[in-house]
Amino acid sequence: MPKIKTRRAAAKRFTFTGTGKVKRNQAFKSHILEKKSRKRKRNLRKTTLASVSDLNRITKMLPNG
Repeated sequence: MPKIKTRRAAAKRFTFTGTGKVKRNQAFKSHILEKKSRKRKRNLRKTTLASVSDLNRITKMLPNG
């Protein structure tokens, strides 16, 4: 049985926390930034946790996680 390859795109976007949750970066920070407030852009820099409904798909893409 061959090993399951890691999806490299997912490996660059998601990391696992020590308790097994998944960290991700926030969207809406790449363009059209003039109309967004300074506070909103600053808060979009922070990482957040992926939703529980997506955990199954993410863990299949990252078998070593």
